[in-house]
Amino acid sequence: MDTSIERIRAKISELEAKVADLRIAERELKALERLPAPKTRKTRVAAAPKAKPTPKAKAKRGPKAKGEPRSQTIGSAITEVLDKHGSVSAAEIAEHIKASGRDITNRTVSFALQALKKRGLAKNTDGKWSPPKARSK
Repeated sequence: MDTSIERIRAKISELEAKVADLRIAERELKALERLPAPKTRKTRVAAAPKAKPTPKAKAKRGPKAKGEPRSQTIGSAITEVLDKHGSVSAAEIAEHIKASGRDITNRTVSFALQALKKRGLAKNTDGKWSPPKARSK
């Protein structure tokens, strides 16, 4: 009768064999992805020549007046709210930004907060977002 340790060791060896098989399959797939796809040649039936698209007139931007404020990015708006109000939830951040006159959704705020978190410009503690601690130099 096998002991439990022997059964565990047998299971480990089975799993290691499966991992080895998967690694081989992964290498084969990577090798196939590197090869360029063969180009096939198709015979063309005589078709009418395509008309070239007419160029569209582009909207010209004039220089901004000196009194107009530059549009603020979502990330900088969130950072500004965090600096002013400290630790707040994502929904509260969205409300503060909406109150300033910008049309924004909670989803947009959430994505921007995650990006700020990756860059180390915001941190999340218990569902509240706050600016990171100031580091001493």
